[in-house]
Amino acid sequence: MLKEFREFALKGNMIDLAIGVIIGGAFGGLVNSIVNDLLMPVIGLITGGIDFSNMFIQLAGQKQTTLAAAREAGATIAYGHFITLLINFLIIAWVLFIVVKAINAMHRKEQQAPAPKPVPRDEVLLTEIRDLLAAKK
Repeated sequence: MLKEFREFALKGNMIDLAIGVIIGGAFGGLVNSIVNDLLMPVIGLITGGIDFSNMFIQLAGQKQTTLAAAREAGATIAYGHFITLLINFLIIAWVLFIVVKAINAMHRKEQQAPAPKPVPRDEVLLTEIRDLLAAKK
């Protein structure tokens, strides 16, 4: 049973999946940085300085000025965090769409490439005769 498990764990597909998960995690960190460090400041500037990460609705307790304080005070809906995650999702979905589109375009080019025409038998024979004559000289 241990041998079967080792064969399963070391199959190419399993290793490819593990590499994909690791790269996906790194990609997620990259997207978070793009959203939080590049896009959100621009969106904040366009919207007049709105900070999405601190947007919330206080459901219980006294009204608070920061999200952390509102969460300590009671039930809070942090919809600003949701907006940030939605932007992350849209960026990831867009990048994956572009990648899949590029892969599909490469597959179409491979399928459309004409197969090499088979060489007629008489040309093959003539080539062999030429090579034999050249070898005798």
